[in-house]
Amino acid sequence: MENVAPGSSCRETLITNPVLSKRARVQSPAQKLRMDLYELLERYGVFWGRNLERDLPHSWQQHGDLVVLSEDCFCDHVWKQLGDELWVNVACSLRAKRLAKQGRVLDDGMRSPNVTLLLGDNGWVEHVDNGIRYAFDVTKCMFSAGNIVEKQRLATLCCSNEIVVDLYAGIGYFTLPFLVHAGASFVHACEWNVHAIKALQKNLELNKVTHKCQIHEGDNRQLLLHDLADRVNLGLIPTSEPSYHVACKVLKKNYGGVLHIHNNVDCFPEKHRVLDKNEAAYDPGSWRRMTWRKWAESVENKIRTLLEQVHGTPWQTNILRVVKVKSYAPHVDHVVLDLDCRPLLLSTQG
Repeated sequence: MENVAPGSSCRETLITNPVLSKRARVQSPAQKLRMDLYELLERYGVFWGRNLERDLPHSWQQHGDLVVLSEDCFCDHVWKQLGDELWVNVACSLRAKRLAKQGRVLDDGMRSPNVTLLLGDNGWVEHVDNGIRYAFDVTKCMFSAGNIVEKQRLATLCCSNEIVVDLYAGIGYFTLPFLVHAGASFVHACEWNVHAIKALQKNLELNKVTHKCQIHEGDNRQLLLHDLADRVNLGLIPTSEPSYHVACKVLKKNYGGVLHIHNNVDCFPEKHRVLDKNEAAYDPGSWRRMTWRKWAESVENKIRTLLEQVHGTPWQTNILRVVKVKSYAPHVDHVVLDLDCRPLLLSTQG
């Protein structure tokens, strides 16, 4: 079929079955998934509408041969009619052997994941992060890739000959960087989630540092240790304040040490100050850092008071740095405070 525009010598010819370029033939995983599911539903005589288009996953987590889908996909009742055939097709399209779906994190005090295994017989995966091997069951434990900056920072510390207490060890997010890269001589890892403890034990073995770590099961507020730590990690968000007292108790009373205190800080300006009507603009970055500092100074005062109560002697505290780990939510930053704590007598002698 040929069309010729009036007064033009150019001809338009429709080519049947054109040979696509290599670039045009390459499909993204999302495009392949859409096409495969379209053909699957077509075989069942199901009409492909906008509702199904919107119901497809637009992002997912890949852990080796296991893919974890987001919670907001495959919610339409049409998909339920396909049974396991749907999940087999989705896994094949995404080049996976196992499939799971993410739900809302459980409000159980342990931030347990709500993940359902859709295809496969177990949820155990292995993840390599900054040269450290982490194994965990995605249906039982969470893995926060957003903490990689803090893991890398801790890995650069020189902790040789130091004893570290990690009050919220999880599967070893920070315990392992202290041992594997920072060279800590020993870590006391506290955790109350039995599933995380199982993964932590496995990860200590995988990274060959089991002999340098003792796991303390249960509520860290009941920890019997005292007067032994050079460094304490308090890696719980939104706040680790309930364990400030035990952190002060485990620090060496005659020498002190460093606390790494995590917290979610609300950085919404209108909640903290009234802007000058004549102020045309302000630096959001500077404002956020000022908010972090204000929180850090408040924590410093609490810790110094606790140290003096616990040890019965005057102490000196010093804010070494306040570092952003990641954005937790709009106007909410996950930050960590490095706080140096020393008995005042030692500071005076030094």
